[in-house]
Formats: sequence, structure tokens, C-alpha cells
Amino acid sequence: MTSQATRTLVLRHADVLVTMDSQRREIADGALVAVDGVVDWVGPSSELPARHDEAVRAGSARLLDLRGHVVVPGLVNTHHHMYQSLTRVLPAAQDAELFGWLSNLYPVWAGLTPEMVRVSTLTAMAELLLSGCTTSSDHLYIYPNGSRLDDSIEAAAQIGMRFHAARGSMSVGRSQGGLPPDEVVEDEASILKDTQRLIETWHDDRRHSMLRVVVAPCSPFSVSRELMRDSALLARSFGVSLHTHLAENDNDVAYSRERFGMTPAEYAESLGWVGPDVWHAHCVKLDPAGIALFARTGTGVAHCPCSNMRLASGIAPVRAMRDQGVAVGLGVDGSASNDGAHMLGEARQALLLQRVGFGPAAMGAREALEIATLGGARVLGRDDIGALALGMSADFAAFDVRGPTHAGSGADPVAALVFCAPVQASTCVVDGRVVVEEGRVATLDLPVHLETHRRLAASLLEGSVRAAARR
Repeated sequence: MTSQATRTLVLRHADVLVTMDSQRREIADGALVAVDGVVDWVGPSSELPARHDEAVRAGSARLLDLRGHVVVPGLVNTHHHMYQSLTRVLPAAQDAELFGWLSNLYPVWAGLTPEMVRVSTLTAMAELLLSGCTTSSDHLYIYPNGSRLDDSIEAAAQIGMRFHAARGSMSVGRSQGGLPPDEVVEDEASILKDTQRLIETWHDDRRHSMLRVVVAPCSPFSVSRELMRDSALLARSFGVSLHTHLAENDNDVAYSRERFGMTPAEYAESLGWVGPDVWHAHCVKLDPAGIALFARTGTGVAHCPCSNMRLASGIAPVRAMRDQGVAVGLGVDGSASNDGAHMLGEARQALLLQRVGFGPAAMGAREALEIATLGGARVLGRDDIGALALGMSADFAAFDVRGPTHAGSGADPVAALVFCAPVQASTCVVDGRVVVEEGRVATLDLPVHLETHRRLAASLLEGSVRAAARR
């Protein structure tokens, strides 16, 4: 039997290598060695073991010379709706808050097809990779016309992104007091059956796993109490994570109080939706009691600053959350509520928004980067990503700091990644494999792919116009 060749990658001469390790080392003229997708050595280039230089010269190791770059652990996106890259800036939804925005878009999304899900996922992942993101969750909660979460999972494997695929769901339509139209909701028994199928087919809980499945009913205003409770029981029987939206804006809180007689946090607790295996998106309106509950139980939060501003939802109390020990990561949220998906840009907005809400000392650049890396890893329940240290997954992004965007920032090039306007990653490595090289996605013919994406986006919109005319 022939053994598989070892994969070795050697990075050297990074201007600064940000480790996010336990000492928070920032290594000048940094170097790193990855073997079979795992960090094998990290330190100054001058101390790189001779055997790795020899491996490069012998052609048995790949070399990345990253002079002029700052290298950071791969950024971790904890909340997204990738299919929404097909429906950015639709005029009817440009100036609405959450519930109005959703009401305008649900009928459009009813036309999604399996091809649209796969293609939009590839587009969203390409955008994320180009921003330095190496691990992403995606919350797919609408499954019309034969669409399946498998379509997203197969796209992730194609492009090479580390993926937490969240099997979302909606079961309470307007006729039952929910927000979504009846034609886009599913039967609850079918939801649970398909969720179990996905876990049994795809979920990989091993260290350095490239794919995990998440149980993710969409929101308190689109699923029943029973589905929330049964989903938690199902997830815990298989040892997988739980995810949903919570306390996103004032209307969300009002719905919870009127329908359930509880705050969103109280409602989540009553159904078993707290704990280190749970994270909630947004939590803009999480009250002090809710923050204390999340801190006490280890419940995580996906903070989505750009989306929260776009939909005028408010400023999430991230400073208070972190001060009490709540796990907080960043999320770009859906491409139709953010209209972009740049993780470094999200870190910048997180910093700026906390300062607007709570003062100039509310957040610094390094804390924003920590939330985007280690914070996201903690929220997703992972101890193998978010830092560059011995035994961690070899996921990292390199940003060229020699251009006009960073001119004059040499006093602190690490902080400049957050304070200055966000730039694209020139190199992105996932699992020790180069997926972005010289600013181009190496695993996808992006120009050709985007032609398909534009065609499908136009088809989806045209289909919704025809459907509206028939109603």
C-alpha cells in the first residue's frame, strides 16, 4: 500500500506574524511551518529550523515569502446567509427595518433552486476568503424547489473553506401568527428528519474538521416552541451545536413578550437554548439579565455590526458582554442585510460602533482582531482555530501593507489592519492549502463563476416579479 506524501508549507519573512497565542505574541520577521494542515513550528524567520529550509530547496515543501505583509490567524465568521448574495440592494428592501425587510424578500427567496444555493454559496465564500476569512458558518433556513443544505456543503468542499453548515428551518407561517409566508415554511417532522440525516451524513467532530453540522431553527418568530425544544434535544443527542437569531431589534423583543410573555433570553432559557453548545445571532437588545444569563451558561453571541446598522437595529452591548465573560464572535450576516461580506471590515465596524455607543476606550484594534479570531473560534466551540501555535489548524491570512491604504501606518501595522480601510487578503491558507494566492481565489475560476451568478440572480428576481403578477 502506498503512503500519502506529507504536505509541508513554509511561511517566512512576514513583517509581523500575529499569533493570538496565550502570550499574544506578535513576531517580527515571522515564520511558520505547517505539516498536513497543522502548525508544526512558529517563530522568527532567523530561527527557522534548517530542515525546513532544506525541504524548500529540495522541492518537498511549498514556500510563501511574505515580506511586506502582516499575517493573522484566519478570521472566523460566525453568522451568514450565503444565498442572499443573489439579492443584494433590492430597492423594496433598501430602507426597511428587519421585519419589513424580511417581508419584502421572502417572496423572492421562494424562487431559490439547488443551483442557486450552490452558486451563491461559492460566491459568498470567495468574498469571505478574499477578506481573510478561513472558517465560516452559514445559516440556510429556506429550502424551496428541492434545495438542500447538501448544496452548500458541496460548494464548501469545492472552494476549500472550513465550514459550519447550519440546518435552519421555518415552520410557523403567517396563517399561524409567524412572519414568513406559508409557502416557504416546512413541516416540523420533516425538518427534524432531514436535520438528523445531515448530521449522520456529513458531521465531522474530529479536531481540525473541515465540516460540522449545526441545528438552527431560524428565529422565535418563524418556528414553534416545540420545534425549538425538539431541535435542542436532537442536537444534544448527537453532540452538535445550536444556533438561531435572538433579540435582534425592538420588534423582535416585542414579539417575544406578546407571544410568549418573556424576554428573548428568558424564552431561550425556557427551551434549553443556553449553554456552551449554543450561540445566538445579533443580541442587539439583550438586556442586563440576559447578558448575565449568557455569561453564566457559556452561551455565545454572533455580533453583526454592519447588518445591525444597515437595518437600524441598534448597537449591541458587546463591551458589557465581554466584560462579563460572554463569548462573542463576529458575523457578516446575510449579503442582503449587509450587502458586503468583508470580515476585516466587520472587525473595523465593531470597533467603531462600540466607540460610538460606549466611548473611545470601549474597544481597541487588537481586541477587535481577537473577537474576529479567537472569539469566533470559542463561539463555534472550537479549540483548533483562531490562533497560530503548535498543534493548531494551519489557517491564516496575509495582508499586504505596502499600498496607499496603509501608507504612514508603520508605527503599528497590526492596528492598521483594523483602523485603516479594509484591504483584500493577498494570501489565504486553509488547512495548510493555499486558497487565495496573489489576491486571486485559487480554487475557483471566479470571473466565469460570477457570470453564472449574475444570470441566476437576474432569473431569481424576474421569477419573483412574474409570481407577484399572478397573485
